[in-house]
Amino acid sequence: MTDTTTTAPEIAGYKAGTWVLDAAHSDVQFTVRHMMISKVRGTFGVKSATIVAPENPLEAKIEASVDVSSVNTRDDGRDAHLRSADFFDAEQYPTMDFRSTGVRLDSGDFLVDGDLTLRGVTKPITLTVDFGGFGTDPYGNYKAGATAKGVINREDFGLTWNAALETGGVLVGKEVTIELDLQGGLQA
Repeated sequence: MTDTTTTAPEIAGYKAGTWVLDAAHSDVQFTVRHMMISKVRGTFGVKSATIVAPENPLEAKIEASVDVSSVNTRDDGRDAHLRSADFFDAEQYPTMDFRSTGVRLDSGDFLVDGDLTLRGVTKPITLTVDFGGFGTDPYGNYKAGATAKGVINREDFGLTWNAALETGGVLVGKEVTIELDLQGGLQA
C-alpha cells in the first residue's frame, strides 16, 4: 500500500515564490531503444520553465516548454529525421509542453502529475522528482536544483514511425525515458 499525502513536507532551503529556469544550467535528456539491442540518448534545449511555489510545495504549479528542433543525438542525419514529419514534425509542432496538474508525496517520493503535449497530442504523465538542493550563487541569486524522470510511450503521441528488422523486432522502441536536470532562480 502506498502512503500518499497532501500535508506540506519540510524541505530544507525551500522558499515560496516564482522560480524561473536557468537555461544555461538545465537540459532535457531522453533515452530510447535502438534495434532492440542498445539505447540512443539525446538532448533538447529547454525553451522556458516556471514554477509558482506557494508555502505548501505540494500546491506548486509548473509549466515548461522544450524546443523540439533543438534535438541532438550526436548524429546530424538522425536529428534531421527526428525533426521531420516522421517524428516530431518540428515545423508544425515546434515545442513539447508540460503543465502540472498536481504534486504529491508518495512513499517518500515527490511526484508531479501533469499533461504533456507533443506533436499536438496531450496525455497525462507522472514525473518523479529528486531535489538537488538550494543555494545562493556568487551574484546573490537564490537557486534551486532538481532532477525529474518519467517514461512515455511515444506512439501515444503520434510518433509511430518504425522499421522492421530482418532479425526480428523493430528499429525504434516504444518507451522513451525522459530526464530533466533543472536549475532555477527565485524571482525577486
